[in-house]
Amino acid sequence: MTTPRPIADLSADEARRIALRAQGFLGAPDRRSGVRGVLRHLGAIQLDTISVLARSHELVPYARLGAVGRRAVEDAYWQDTHSFEYWSHAACILPIEEWPHFAFRRRAYRNRPHWNHDLPDGVYDQVIKQLRSEGPLTATELGGAKKTNDWWDWSGSKVAVERALMYGEVVCVERRGWKRIYDLAERAVPDDLLHDELDDTECLRRLVGLAGRSLGVGTRADIADYHRLKGEQVDAVIAESGLVPVSVEGWGKPAWADPAALETPPRGRHRTTLLSPFDSLIWERARTERIFGFTHRLEAYVPKQKRVHGYFAMPVLAGGRLVGRVDPAREGRTLVAKQVTLDGPKAVPAVAQALAEAATWVDCTDARVERVGTPELREPLAQELARLLG
Repeated sequence: MTTPRPIADLSADEARRIALRAQGFLGAPDRRSGVRGVLRHLGAIQLDTISVLARSHELVPYARLGAVGRRAVEDAYWQDTHSFEYWSHAACILPIEEWPHFAFRRRAYRNRPHWNHDLPDGVYDQVIKQLRSEGPLTATELGGAKKTNDWWDWSGSKVAVERALMYGEVVCVERRGWKRIYDLAERAVPDDLLHDELDDTECLRRLVGLAGRSLGVGTRADIADYHRLKGEQVDAVIAESGLVPVSVEGWGKPAWADPAALETPPRGRHRTTLLSPFDSLIWERARTERIFGFTHRLEAYVPKQKRVHGYFAMPVLAGGRLVGRVDPAREGRTLVAKQVTLDGPKAVPAVAQALAEAATWVDCTDARVERVGTPELREPLAQELARLLG
């Protein structure tokens, strides 16, 4: 693909600030639209099973809005059909308005020639019939999620309902105790959205445009990664996506930007906060390194003895920079900073502020700092944290 001539040349700092504003971390947060506004703005919020302070889909709006109630977060996602769960960047909560845009992926799943799980005859139709007659159900209520205790050993009904989810005949309408609640798409998706009329090209054009707006500015790989598209899929539609070509100092690759993001310089107050490793600001490692000069790796799945920064190390955002990371835990009503990395003494107040706010949000009244990568900064951090919580 021949990249068109850039319409603007951005400095590395301009690109960083554009990305921060696009992701909701620069400028006054839109509290009136709340969690639903964050979801619509980002277009995808990743789900994950790990829960340390809270689950990742709770941490994402918290990072942008502050101490929004955790029950309010769940209600905002699932009440009144404002969202659905589907495969985007990974398993994600998506605004219900995006249902038509994933028709290309539903078609691809329907045409898939093989599956990892066998589906016994008649079970698929039985699951659909049961949902139609009984209403929203969990996999357990549909006949059991697993045949044995092995997590991958799904029952026939679980295979069937997950396949129906991929096909779009069934929707996950809620997570309850981390279990999916399934319902028929014809009941759960508003009539004006319940269609697969968009062809693949139009689906991709819309998703590429939305990804570019959520990122502010990004390379072809950044934009493709947002909804896990293929590079050639992006190439085929980017010229008609509404995004414009730009160059960014030091990036070394062509980039595309949301034209609205170029109209006014990004200004305003920066958020100081802990970030989930699955936050869309940093979920792509190469982009995080390029924009922030910060190398981050989730170590939850790394053997304990090989971890460098801890099980669920959360980067700390302050002043538009990533200034450290914290591996947190909770012991009763005490927030424990098990392992902390600081980008020098100047990072101490910001990291303490981020920890204190997070502690308050999860109803902790005390905090303890265990290990700090720079040992002489442990006591200043602990003192500042105690002052903020005092």
